[in-house]
Parts: sequence; C-alpha cells; structure tokens
Amino acid sequence: MRIAVTTPTGNVGRHVVTALVRAGVRPRVLLREPGRLSPEIRDEVDAVRVDQYDAASVAAATEGVDALFWVDPPSEGADPLADYARATGSVVRAVTDNGIGRVVFQSSVGAEKRTGAGEIDGLAHTETALDGLGIDVTHLRCGYFFTNLELQLDALRAGVLQVILPLDLPMAWVAPRDIAEVAAARLLASDWSGRRVQAVHGPADLTWRQVAGILTAAPGRPVRAERISDDAMRGLLRQAGMTDGLVEAVLGMSTGLREDFVPEQPRTVRTTTPTTLAAWAYDTLRLRLTDAPS
Repeated sequence: MRIAVTTPTGNVGRHVVTALVRAGVRPRVLLREPGRLSPEIRDEVDAVRVDQYDAASVAAATEGVDALFWVDPPSEGADPLADYARATGSVVRAVTDNGIGRVVFQSSVGAEKRTGAGEIDGLAHTETALDGLGIDVTHLRCGYFFTNLELQLDALRAGVLQVILPLDLPMAWVAPRDIAEVAAARLLASDWSGRRVQAVHGPADLTWRQVAGILTAAPGRPVRAERISDDAMRGLLRQAGMTDGLVEAVLGMSTGLREDFVPEQPRTVRTTTPTTLAAWAYDTLRLRLTDAPS
C-alpha cells in the first residue's frame, strides 16, 4: 500500500510516520521544508516539497497514492477559514485527480457542530467536502491536545494556567502520539469502508482545576487554574502576534463549545486512549517548565 502523510514533522504527523515505518511501510511525506525531517527518519521516507495550499502541487505529490493522512495546515493569516477552504480544495483535488480511495483526516471534537466553533469550523468544512467524494474516509475527532499547554510555558513557569472556560468543565484531553497510533492503524487496516467517525478522547475527561493539579505534581511547583475574560484572552493572543482574524478563530474554539456542548461520540473503549496527562507532563513538559526561557 502506498501511503502519503501530510505535516510529517507536526505533533501528530511525526508519530504517524514512525508508526508506519515500524509497520514496514515507506511513506511519502509532504512538507514545505524536507530539511526539517529528523536525520534518523530521512532514509526511511520519500520526502516531497509541497505547499498544502497549492492544489496543483498537492495533486502532483500524491500521484499513485492509495491512502492519505491529511491534516489541514495551521493558519497564520487574517482569514483562517479562508485558509482552511484553500487546504480543503487541495485535498479534494488530490483525491479526485489521483483516485485516492482512502483518507484519514485529523479533525476535532466540535466539528460535528459544523458552525459556531471558530477555527474548528474549517475542519468541519473539510469533513463535509471529503464526505461528498464517495471515498473511504475516517474523520478523527480529537480531544484537546496535551501539547497545547506548551503555548503557555511562560505563564506556567509563573504558576498560572489561564483559560476562558469554566474551571470545572470536564473535557477530553489527548496525547498526540495516541492520535497518531489510531491514525496509523486506520491507514493500515483493510476491514473498513465508507464514512467513519473515530473519536480520540484520551484516557479521561479532565477539568482545568484537575489539569492544574497534575501540572503541579509533574515539575513539583504549584500551578493554579485562573479563569480570565474573553477580552483578556484576546489581548494575550494579540500580544503573541496573532492577527485579529486568527484571534477570533482561536477564541471561538473555546467559546463555541463551552455552553451545553456534548461530543457526538461518547467516551467508550473505542474512543479512549492510554497516555495520561500526568505521564506526558512528567516526560515532556517537566523539563520545559524547569528550563529558563530562551
């Protein structure tokens, strides 16, 4: 089976690549800068320089591919949903031009709303477009990535976790490596067809207070959860260099899911994955919190 992987150096994509290599597959990896691949993986893959927003180059890069792991690239522009639409156009053209019969798409919890969830609306658009192609497609509805905590390293070093969601609101938290394992298994499995939705919820639903307690235990320094206003978060995101459009898209991923939202896929053995936040925080985040900021 010829498999292509997008975002092969990302939080999920790099683990998808190594899982496929371990399974005996030599994947084709699509990325802007092939030099970013780790030295140990370069000889195990076929790297193609691709801009995922360029539909023609994506179609050319996926010629002869049987299955595709697709991740919409992160937007940094003034109109994130327009960027998602461009990326969607790329994957649709690739599938159509090359007769790719199987796609595993990295989506998100909340995409089932279709509208009103900020940047997640872009993922919903990709889901809908892929559904219309009549191929075998699995949408991975992923929970909140553990790695999103790395965006708040300075605040965490200062002992605070700032959020705009209710501090006692439970939500699914998941390790990117676990998402990758589900994705690789879906790409390699031959006993499914049609449209599938596979939620990836991590091991447990956690509140922000519980997360703060876990982060306190990992590095051995106190962290407290603090709820701030939407406007205060807007200010922090603008200080981080985000455009106004991106600020609203990022904010909408929280505001759109904080009122009476229940994920379409319940937590079951099928949607639960093993890596705990405590284990990830100890192995990955602990050293970054104790290191002095560069």
